[in-house]
Amino acid sequence: MILKELRISRHFSQEQLAQMSGLNVRTIQRIESGKNASLESLKCLASVLDIDVSTLNQEKFMIDKNSDNWKKLPFLLKIWFMFNFLQTRPSRDSAHRVEVIGHISGFSFCCLGFISEAALTGGLLMLTTAHLYHWLKLQGDKYGIWYDHVSPQSS
Repeated sequence: MILKELRISRHFSQEQLAQMSGLNVRTIQRIESGKNASLESLKCLASVLDIDVSTLNQEKFMIDKNSDNWKKLPFLLKIWFMFNFLQTRPSRDSAHRVEVIGHISGFSFCCLGFISEAALTGGLLMLTTAHLYHWLKLQGDKYGIWYDHVSPQSS
């Protein structure tokens, strides 16, 4: 379920979403952690987020290139998104993974910088890339360009 990504992309805290939907904060936390939600809870959340209930059950949060928000996105940001993901349908999750990997490996290489100047340079480049991906993710949230993709469910 993509409730957390939708909430973050709209800049809502769990408390704000709970207040607007009439649900308990604990209910929001439970749903975001992957627990099942009642149809009534999903309807309340969908209403606040201005989406269909079925959208809440989708598992990936990806770019919708047909959305008005994508069309309003500055050209350089569009290039940045497409260049950095190098896939046909970039997702917020993939940006987050690259960011985390960049931070971990960048920090590790910077630590090796005490032994090798080349490792320090590589580490700084990795950290810079990780920070750029963080900025990219924030811009995607700011402009609301992520869209949801239903992954096949096993029967």
